[in-house]
Amino acid sequence: MLKVEEQTPVQFSSELLAKFDDVKSRYPEGKHKSALLPLLHLVQAEYLWVSTPAMDKVAEYLNIQPIEVYEVATFYSMYFLKPQGKYALEVCRTGPCCLVGAEKILSHLETKLGVKEGEVTADGLFSFRGVECLAACGFGPVLQISPEYTFYENLTEESVDKLIEDLRTKS
Repeated sequence: MLKVEEQTPVQFSSELLAKFDDVKSRYPEGKHKSALLPLLHLVQAEYLWVSTPAMDKVAEYLNIQPIEVYEVATFYSMYFLKPQGKYALEVCRTGPCCLVGAEKILSHLETKLGVKEGEVTADGLFSFRGVECLAACGFGPVLQISPEYTFYENLTEESVDKLIEDLRTKS
């Protein structure tokens, strides 16, 4: 996995560009802009986030204006616009989950990881944030881990601690 700073020019690897070519080939000539979302996913998988220089390179690759990429990347919450940990923990913070302890889980994550929401732990493994509905209102509080989008329900502080330890062991 590569790291890229916000204003560092980006040079995509030949492997990543080959993946771009494969995705782009799935769309008819003149409709290559349709490949934008999967290309942004590929960039995020490579760098763990989507920087402005990376978005500029995607725009150049698709022969579209950078603003067209920015509009998409900023609209969808699945794209990270600043560096994230290897495991981005996303906790549902809408009403039903908050009623059963989501805010307590977010506070516990801050204490357990030693970083504030949106920050990355010193070891680069974890970041966390509250997100909108994860569509599991009857099983809250819930959490998903990006980029694999594994899903955990009925969270407690103890189950979150176990999850973090399991992820540390996995790394």
